[in-house]
Amino acid sequence: MGETETSHVDHRRLAVDLYNATWSLLDRDDRTTEDDDAMIAAAHASMHHWSQVDGVQPENLGRGHWLCSRVHAVMAQPDAAAYHADRYMTIARSQPVGDWDLAAALEASARAAAVAGDWDAAEDFAARARAACAAIAEDEDRGVIESDLETLPQRP
Repeated sequence: MGETETSHVDHRRLAVDLYNATWSLLDRDDRTTEDDDAMIAAAHASMHHWSQVDGVQPENLGRGHWLCSRVHAVMAQPDAAAYHADRYMTIARSQPVGDWDLAAALEASARAAAVAGDWDAAEDFAARARAACAAIAEDEDRGVIESDLETLPQRP
């Protein structure tokens, strides 16, 4: 039995809902271990559902990798964070995406490197992300990336 048009609409809705649920958990300071598990699962499920949408745009998949990278960075899982940041970087460099996707991918790479304790790489990625922000047309979009860069872990 093949997918129906309705199921692709459902995949898109689930992708968005799970993305938002992940952010709700990321924003909490009182997460339990079960919440952490749910946050990881929701981020990956969101990305999976985006991959099932007919005609999905590359930036949706890239941004799914960005979310997974952020979650793994928050969970102090540098290898998984770096994997997803690298996947986003590949998409941002090889596909038609938004003008802020490369800066976001570089920010994710900086965060993953910082979580791994590779401060030289983290600082390099952060500097490249700041430079990439110059290509972002909308002030609001640029501001989001710049705000994320301000929250990067700092060299001890």
